[in-house]
Amino acid sequence: MIKRRLKFGLLFVIGVLLSVVAIALTTINVSPSAAQGVQMGVLPAKPQLGDTLSVLIRTEAAVTAPAVVMDRKQYPAFQIAPNLWRSLIPTTPLDRPGDRKIQVSIDRQIQLLPVKVANRKFPTQNIWFDTKTNSIEASDYELSRVAQFKQLVTPQKFWQGAFVKPNNGPISAGFGIRRYYNGVFANDYYHRGVDYAGEVGSAVVAPAAGQVRLVGTVKQGFRIHGNCIGIDHGQGVASIFLHLSRINVKEGDFVQAGQVVGGVGSTGASTGPHLHWGLYVSGMSIDPTPWRFKGLD
Repeated sequence: MIKRRLKFGLLFVIGVLLSVVAIALTTINVSPSAAQGVQMGVLPAKPQLGDTLSVLIRTEAAVTAPAVVMDRKQYPAFQIAPNLWRSLIPTTPLDRPGDRKIQVSIDRQIQLLPVKVANRKFPTQNIWFDTKTNSIEASDYELSRVAQFKQLVTPQKFWQGAFVKPNNGPISAGFGIRRYYNGVFANDYYHRGVDYAGEVGSAVVAPAAGQVRLVGTVKQGFRIHGNCIGIDHGQGVASIFLHLSRINVKEGDFVQAGQVVGGVGSTGASTGPHLHWGLYVSGMSIDPTPWRFKGLD
């Protein structure tokens, strides 16, 4: 009976997923010589800078993993159902808005999928500081560990549905804020995450299931990030939590959505107690908000 229920539940989930995909797919004309018909589409329907593009590819027959390229960069495609593949492409506030072409190669057949990424205005801040007293620099070890973590691409998909809020505090700084430092605009900077003004020690929970692949501490030389945790959600999607007062997990632990992993603090380069949550796709910081309210299941 239990096995029958589990099988029914899995079939139901796949059925719902295929229904959603069917709405998003746009039929592409395929040459008569192609071995199979191909349908492709992109979600969200009207993306803007900071969104994650979910490229959906459906074929009539089994194929090898499609090669997906945008702006000369290749992104992995993962099979999420029979003859159905998905590739997640990040966009950031530093990207150019406008028309793009996503190139999809399947068994040496190349198709182009047009997509228009709308511009988006991000708030700006003016930061003034004394360069003599604000000279904290990240350690080489810190930079190396964080960079390695952000580049993880695990074939398994661990998350399910929309992400949960990692802390109950109010949002004090949103994603994508641009800054002037001492009157000079930082062209290569944007706020790579969302800050929650939770009380010191208040619970930080995993927004989705995944494996803890990074635990960094001030004692180890994490001068900028402070005490931090990185969770691999699979398929190139990863969360990082900064400035923690405590860490409740260790590297290698598998956590579930809503599980307490640490506490809010003010360690590292922090002006006061808060949680910084960064969400990354293929190594690039994207807006976590759509993942919380819509999910990319």
